[in-house]
Amino acid sequence: MPKFLSLVLDIPLKQSFTYSVPPDLEDLVRVGLRVIVPFGKREITGYIVDVLETFEADYQLKPIKRIVDKEPLYGKHEVDLAQWMSRFYLCSQGEALSMMIPGGRRDSGTPALESEDDLTIGSVKDLSAEQAAAIEAILSGSHPMFYLYGITGSGKSEVFLRCAEAMIEKGKQVIYLVPEITLTHQLARQVVNRFAGKVAILHSALTPSQRLAQWKKIKSGEVMLAIGARSAVFAPFENLGLVIIDEEHENSYKSGNTPRYHARQVAQRRCVEMKATLVMGSATPSLEAWSLMKEGKQMRCLRLDNRVGGGVPPQVDVVDMKFEKRTISRSLQEQMKLVLAKKKQVILFLNRRGYSYFFHCKSCGYEMVCPNCTVSLTYHREHNEMVCHYCGYRRKPIDVCPECHSLDVGYSGFGTEMVQQEVQLLFPNASIARLDTDSAKDKKHMVSVLDDFRNGKIDILLGTQMVAKGLNFPSVELVGIVLADSGMNIPDFRSQERTFSLLMQVSGRAGRYNDQGKVIIQTFHPENAAVAYAKVGDVDGFFDQELLMRKETGFPPYSRLINLVVRGRNQEKVIAQAACLEALLEGLASQITVEGAPTVLCNCECPLEKIASNWRHHILVMGTEASLAHRLVASALHQYTAPSGIYIEVDMDPLQLL
Repeated sequence: MPKFLSLVLDIPLKQSFTYSVPPDLEDLVRVGLRVIVPFGKREITGYIVDVLETFEADYQLKPIKRIVDKEPLYGKHEVDLAQWMSRFYLCSQGEALSMMIPGGRRDSGTPALESEDDLTIGSVKDLSAEQAAAIEAILSGSHPMFYLYGITGSGKSEVFLRCAEAMIEKGKQVIYLVPEITLTHQLARQVVNRFAGKVAILHSALTPSQRLAQWKKIKSGEVMLAIGARSAVFAPFENLGLVIIDEEHENSYKSGNTPRYHARQVAQRRCVEMKATLVMGSATPSLEAWSLMKEGKQMRCLRLDNRVGGGVPPQVDVVDMKFEKRTISRSLQEQMKLVLAKKKQVILFLNRRGYSYFFHCKSCGYEMVCPNCTVSLTYHREHNEMVCHYCGYRRKPIDVCPECHSLDVGYSGFGTEMVQQEVQLLFPNASIARLDTDSAKDKKHMVSVLDDFRNGKIDILLGTQMVAKGLNFPSVELVGIVLADSGMNIPDFRSQERTFSLLMQVSGRAGRYNDQGKVIIQTFHPENAAVAYAKVGDVDGFFDQELLMRKETGFPPYSRLINLVVRGRNQEKVIAQAACLEALLEGLASQITVEGAPTVLCNCECPLEKIASNWRHHILVMGTEASLAHRLVASALHQYTAPSGIYIEVDMDPLQLL
């Protein structure tokens, strides 16, 4: 008997498509398989969401070409979750489902992980009273959501792993999310003995085929614990008991591509649907989580206020860079000398890679910007190239101004490469390593640097955000924040929150096992609230005043914010279509007369107006009633049809507005 398939495709069309099945494939088709189908003039991957015995149509259905998989990769849970994501994030079901499923066609094994023999969280035997109380509360099942709010070094990871062990003993499955691939690797190595043979790893550093192999292990029930970055939240467990989100405040949990999902929101949905427990943790919670903790209804807060390794929070000093001549201040240099003399280690943090980030002519003011993006090119001395960090455009540096032909040209600002050079001159006998996006492209290099630093072969580790999160090095006694200002002046209502969290997280790498930890924050704005609160380590004070400010201005978490980006290569067309969409939104908003009606905040060019040759305008919609704001945007997008060459990106609850 003929069969028909209902498929969803990875395209921005909110509908399913029906295809016929050739007789030789009828016995093989099932929900959960990927198939190759003709679509227009091309062939693309389709995802089977239903098998139909009959289908009436007044046109000829196209047959599928072939089946990609032998066994189903997804089931009803994943199809339902993709439907929810389609509604919530205003994308197509196919876009959501294709984001979940690994893209590999043939599975292959992942690199073997060695166990850790040195001091790791796998070797913790005695729990503190705070840890024991937290574990008991989580396993009691008294709340669907918990937040483990503890200072850096307070043993949050051990609580997470003990809870995971208890869940697995009950036959339940566990998802453990970390924000960075570097942390995925560290965590996986630490638990390989503890959960022998029961761990799957999912992160973007794996090839599609390796990810597919791990996905199949999870789907078959072969493993009980999935560790990974953001996308691991989709691990296809059928008997999910616990989802852990470590360093919950991190921006990397938010996807930068359609659908722009947040792992925290997806995890909440999965836990509700599967009656699982959600446990999040951080030393610096997101303001959304802080707000929920303050209310105490949906989420229960569990505090860890003491370091378990015998360490105490480090002493923090602030250096005003207005009176300094070099990137490394005299105070930081002096402290580095003292620490290195004791054979202890130093971490230097600067959230800006490259050598210098601003090239200009001192005669006419010419700036070298990317031809595809409205951003300055960054000079990378290592390869002697000017590089755009947004689209990857590269060119050689110049010695003569192309505008006025002046020879008086130069570079301003500094990145990790310049700091590395200065530190090598100041400390010629010290072993120095740099860890940023440029140096970490080779994953083996990244792993070897972290291993060498942990084993004491490297004295000074210089890096960007990679060295700020979750890394645990017992011999680190000094952390130097080379410039705390890099994120302060970004035109974004979250910039203060991000700056404070980063300062606290980096500071937490120092003195984890003794009372000798010291942090030096270098800044041109010592009076800034984020710096002032970080200096005294007052997390509660900072978040309470930031929450008050958000309440007064009406920004999240006291409202829902939706960012609509209109982009295209024709600037005039983009401006015209943004105006069209704005008029449609305002017309629909005027029809909503109930309290909490959403408003259209602005229609203007994005702070980064041009990226990868695409001009960008954004429209912000805000509403104190989240459902009304969501309904307004959904209605507008349903009525609006973008002309050729114009694309609309929908960002629900955006974390940045650049």
